[in-house]
Amino acid sequence: MDKPETKEKQYDLLFEVKEKHGIARFGLMANESWNQDPRRTVFTLARYKFVSKMLAGRKKVLEIGCADAFGTRIVQQSVGHVTAVDFDPVFVADALERMNPHWPFEVFVHDLLAGPVPGRYDALYALDVLEHIAPDREDLFLRNAVAALEPTGVAIFGMPSLESQAYASPQSKAGHVNCKTGEALKETLEKYFHTVFVFSMNDEVVHTGYFRMAHYLIGVCSHLRSA
Repeated sequence: MDKPETKEKQYDLLFEVKEKHGIARFGLMANESWNQDPRRTVFTLARYKFVSKMLAGRKKVLEIGCADAFGTRIVQQSVGHVTAVDFDPVFVADALERMNPHWPFEVFVHDLLAGPVPGRYDALYALDVLEHIAPDREDLFLRNAVAALEPTGVAIFGMPSLESQAYASPQSKAGHVNCKTGEALKETLEKYFHTVFVFSMNDEVVHTGYFRMAHYLIGVCSHLRSA
């Protein structure tokens, strides 16, 4: 069959990319948001965009709680290498099954509550993870997370704000057992880092506005404290 020809010649590239990569598929989690609430997909990817800009140029980056790893490629584009882990084998299997050989990254099952991720990294990030960790296990989770970080490494933690939970869906509320205010997130992260900057986020916009009006919070951390 002859290749279709678009009205404008520059769009031949579209068919070249299709031939090389195929048509991309959503992951299990991204598929749900795209079909149930498409705007939420944009909000999630915007968080990955923020991480990619903050960690640009880092050599070896760890993603904790990658779920279907659909947004991981956005960070991968800006750093040397990404290793992604999740405690749920279903999501890891989905990420591996969809892996594009032209965009390969390491992904495997690991539960941070069972121990640190093997290896050393100059940056790590965890988006939409900390709120799923019971408060009495939070210290264990964070100690194991930062154990893989080089002394000069940086870390980013993102989570829905406590105030946002009044508007959260029943599905979200079921797993959100540890949401925080902006002040509480900063206090928590300062137990492990000397320097913590907390940003507010509404929809896809990250800003320095009032925490109590933020739907989402992002903590950017550096200067790791000694164990």
